[in-house]
Amino acid sequence: MADSKEPWKGEEEEEEEELDETNYIAQKDAVLFAIDVSESMLAPPPPSDDKKAEKDSPTTAAIKCAYQIMQQRIISNPKDMIGVLLFGTEQSKFQDEDENSRGGLQYPHCYLLSDLNIPAAEDVKTLRGVVQQDEEFKDLLVPTKEPVSMSNMLFCANQIFTTRTPNFGSRRLFIITDKDDPHASDKNARSQAQVRAKDLYDLGVVIELFPISHPDHEFGRSKFYDDIIYRDPAAGEDLDVGPSNFKSSGSDGISLLSNLISDINSKQVAKRALFSNLPFEIGKDFTISVKGYNLLQKQERARKGYVYLDGETKQYVEGETAKFTEDSVRQVEKIEIKKAYKFGGSQVLFTEEEMKQLKTFGSPVLRIIGFKPQSMLPFWAAIKKSTFIYPSEEHYIGSTRVFSALWQKLTKDKKMGVAWYIARSNAAPVLVAILPSEERASDTTKVPIIPAGLWLYQLPFLDDKRDLTPQQKPLVAPDVLIDEMRKVVQQLQLPKAIYDPSKYPNPSLQWHYKILQALALDEELPDQPEDKTVPKFRQIDKRAGEYINKWGEILDKEFREYQKEHYGGIDGTKLKRARVDSEEPPKKKVKPAHSGQTLDGMSVSELKNVVGTKGLSKFTMQELKDLLSAKGLDAKGKKADLVERVEQWIEDN
Repeated sequence: MADSKEPWKGEEEEEEEELDETNYIAQKDAVLFAIDVSESMLAPPPPSDDKKAEKDSPTTAAIKCAYQIMQQRIISNPKDMIGVLLFGTEQSKFQDEDENSRGGLQYPHCYLLSDLNIPAAEDVKTLRGVVQQDEEFKDLLVPTKEPVSMSNMLFCANQIFTTRTPNFGSRRLFIITDKDDPHASDKNARSQAQVRAKDLYDLGVVIELFPISHPDHEFGRSKFYDDIIYRDPAAGEDLDVGPSNFKSSGSDGISLLSNLISDINSKQVAKRALFSNLPFEIGKDFTISVKGYNLLQKQERARKGYVYLDGETKQYVEGETAKFTEDSVRQVEKIEIKKAYKFGGSQVLFTEEEMKQLKTFGSPVLRIIGFKPQSMLPFWAAIKKSTFIYPSEEHYIGSTRVFSALWQKLTKDKKMGVAWYIARSNAAPVLVAILPSEERASDTTKVPIIPAGLWLYQLPFLDDKRDLTPQQKPLVAPDVLIDEMRKVVQQLQLPKAIYDPSKYPNPSLQWHYKILQALALDEELPDQPEDKTVPKFRQIDKRAGEYINKWGEILDKEFREYQKEHYGGIDGTKLKRARVDSEEPPKKKVKPAHSGQTLDGMSVSELKNVVGTKGLSKFTMQELKDLLSAKGLDAKGKKADLVERVEQWIEDN
């Protein structure tokens, strides 16, 4: 008998519940910095009068970069591994060995400054000591006079990844150097380096190059590194744009360090597909496959778990959940539990299998059902963040070519696709708009901010729209006020009128990390958080203060004229508002009167009736005081206090 299970349902998908998207971006990553220590890399930049010019050598800047990245990752991604390998040094060291041990002979001129591991406070302190040029690290940054073998460095990196990260999903080697052709005259050494690089590729290690150019020498990738850096188009690596060549020049307005950190930050979180090889049906019998990426994810403080402190050692607490019956306190097994929904006052029960069937709307698919102009998409239609999709060649050869043609057509004609979208086997179907995006990179670092591709923009259903009562038409400001405010807005625009989130870190999150970092590294606690979202008031006043004051004067003048026109005077504070003919005259408020009987003359039952109808507040303070004095209670205080005392006395009696 044939298996009735649909072929697109895997075992994991059948058991899968609705997952939070944060589960898709959590992936252990291992990064090994390989920093060249040569005379040219240790040479300081030319002197410059520019205050923003870099003052560190490329090697020092690279170590500072690794130091800052390690500080970030030790808190934000505590399960990731980071290591620092110096090559071209006079000294040699490999994994808990010194220069006199076997590591120095096996990997000469390679110094493992920080082994590839989960960063600890000591690792950060070691890098800080090198950056600050402490006494114990002064002899470390001494270049060797012998030729440096790149194959030896790559083999050393291979051993580190093999022993430390055998099961990691993402392993990357960051090479920072200014030598574009280290084996120009030695073909044998060049061939050996290519073999070692291929071994790293087969191991799953991605090599990322961060080239350093000097004022008198432009780094050439094609001379050597194009032959050792491999890319797998099917794995989506073509989403990356190679880093630009960073120039070490004193006249450059952007420092070498900030360039390196900006580029490495763009690569430090490995991409992981939100879904892989999803069928993308463009037409009947016309299907390609795509991958989806979650490019935007809100970062929050990660709680790492509870810690038990009463034992001999601190231990993480592993929680377990169990369900018990209310009457007999018997533990209920999972198979005994059914899910129910209320309908008309009764409960409708469903088994687990029936719940799965209710959630199944067919196989995962992205199916175009039509095209519309992008102008028809209202700005209010966004109800969730968009998903970025990119072609995959694994299931359908030629997907990239078809995807590119669709992207070009949508971009050229300013069209959008409308599609039926089911992300997973148990996901609810949604309608999405397929919108194209052109690549946009930072003007300074050339790092891509928005990649070129297609975005799935979820559209609302009828049930998602809320009915709002019609609002009154707002007052429209006079043209003179609008024109003057336009000048203010023009003076206070962001650079190029674009919001760049990389310039505004979350102040609450960064303050949390700084406190943790200071406690972990035994540093002084910072006095106050750095908040880059605080407006620069002096700069605002300098650029737009005159226009703002003028706008305020015009506003005051226009407001007085408005009062005069609508209320019949220059200053309308003492004038009654003119009543529109359609409005009814206001009703005169009549003060409710109580019976002529005083509180002091009422019986307890009558007082209870007054309290029950909340009529005590209708009596004067003197009447309340007389009643309290007659009962021997305190008669001082505000009216609310007096009412409360009377109510309490009536309740007690």
